[in-house]
Amino acid sequence: MIDSGDTAWILTSTALVLLMTLPGLALFYAGLVQTKNTLSVLMHCISIAALASVIWFVCGYSLAFEAGNALIGGLSKVFLAGVERGAVFPDTGLPETVFVMFQMTFAVITPALIVGAFVERIRFGAVMAFSAVWLLLVYVPVTHWVWGGGWLYAWGVMDYAGGIVVHVTAGVSALVIAAMLGPRSGFPQSIRPPHAPWMVMVGACLLWVGWFGFNAGSALGAGADAGMAMLVTHLSAAVASLVWLVIETVRFGKPSLVGLVTGTIAGLATITPASGFVGPMGGILLGLFGGLLCYVAVDIVKRTLKIDDSLDVLAVHGVGGATGTLLVAFLAALPGGSGVNAEGGAFSQFVVQLSGVAATIVWSAVATFVIVKAVSLTIGLRVSEDDEIEGLDFTAHGEKAYNP
Repeated sequence: MIDSGDTAWILTSTALVLLMTLPGLALFYAGLVQTKNTLSVLMHCISIAALASVIWFVCGYSLAFEAGNALIGGLSKVFLAGVERGAVFPDTGLPETVFVMFQMTFAVITPALIVGAFVERIRFGAVMAFSAVWLLLVYVPVTHWVWGGGWLYAWGVMDYAGGIVVHVTAGVSALVIAAMLGPRSGFPQSIRPPHAPWMVMVGACLLWVGWFGFNAGSALGAGADAGMAMLVTHLSAAVASLVWLVIETVRFGKPSLVGLVTGTIAGLATITPASGFVGPMGGILLGLFGGLLCYVAVDIVKRTLKIDDSLDVLAVHGVGGATGTLLVAFLAALPGGSGVNAEGGAFSQFVVQLSGVAATIVWSAVATFVIVKAVSLTIGLRVSEDDEIEGLDFTAHGEKAYNP
């Protein structure tokens, strides 16, 4: 039977998750680049949203969620064949159409996250080709492993809303493509600061609000799990924001707006895999650990590894998602938590979580390397030096974000 209350909540959550990409992530990323590349970033986000939606309809949903084998789903619902108006998704009170659309928004935002790694220097055609193939070779299989009945699902991995499926895949892939693409001209000494910190803050706030649909919507119903997921999501975001504020104040003498809201996103990414499994104290601790570890990771990627992951996709999303995925094995036992899936307790669950993270890192890195190589040899990856200097808004799209 279709439950009208659950359906209403997931319809709302679906809209909230789409809000995260359009306009949340789009504005967050656009404010971080130079003025001459503002429209190119916005173009990347909205184009990927359209592309991923069509791919999800054609075969993404079927390969992710239909019965297949341990590694990939089946093809019985290609072009959404058999998804009837009144069909109910198993073990829920939701029309399958609503479940399809809710999961589609996850497929939309995940490749869009990677945009932050290659801004200001990549060909638009390369973005589209990479995103399409990446969605099918990385996102869809890992989704099946974790949520679609694949091998990690069978092992009992705990990933409530996408620590592995969304954040680890996107973060690792972002590092690989940033390293292969090479840094922006002048990196790191001559990189100009974000052109519109206010825009970054607006985008981050839309992400914060949208994340309630991301995490609390993953309960697939309007009940106690959704309520707790929303609460711990907010607490983690708040704590991580304050962690970055304090670190910047101690380190530089004054906190920055961009730093604070980057901490917000770090807290949101870290709580994501654990959001339906931990209680309030777990949310607080994940905000603390996520804020600290993601801050350190930013310095490691840019200053130690010298990789121009331009908008810190690995450091914020990859490290945050992995942190929450691993720590949920221990934090789920705190008051308000659900406990773990593994019969052997926290340590056994940790082994499962670590296996899931490690396998996803390896698969994402190898597949991304192959995809980037293929795109580089066919379409071409990087714009010319002259185009990079002039800016991608005009050279790639013939427009400017700010006209006199």
